[in-house]
Amino acid sequence: MYDFKPAAALDPQELHRELFAAADALTADEPDGVANMANVAALLWEFLPVLNWAGFYRVAPAKTGGADELVLGPFVGRPACIRIPFGTGVCGTAAESRATQLVADVHAFPGHIACDAASASELVVPVLRDGRVIAVIDLDSPSPSRFTEADAAGIEALASLLAERI
Repeated sequence: MYDFKPAAALDPQELHRELFAAADALTADEPDGVANMANVAALLWEFLPVLNWAGFYRVAPAKTGGADELVLGPFVGRPACIRIPFGTGVCGTAAESRATQLVADVHAFPGHIACDAASASELVVPVLRDGRVIAVIDLDSPSPSRFTEADAAGIEALASLLAERI
């Protein structure tokens, strides 16, 4: 049985180091990408306070043909948007630009998609394999300016770890 929980009162860098170590331990020997995304979504929820959504969107063929789009993957939180075109909203922007999106106020983000009206801030990090986006890690919070540069760096390290495991 696994019981991964962060130690109390950690500074942000140490919290992300413990999250990374837990994700590494859970995914190191598991070849199933969906199982790994599910466990990491649960870890994100457990380790990071003040979230209302944590999970993955994965790159998949568009339902109606054409360009790839983001499709909902394993997550923790309220039901979410199922498909997001590249370039649309925070997740689609992260996927299209292949760059982390650290958004203090989602209501000020052009084209924001309000899957959960309670979300006020968002952090989305692309997962890259061989230079191509294969998924994004999406974190939402009901608190404005919830996410920091330390959070972005920690989730970017996690995305790098997961690139060959999802």
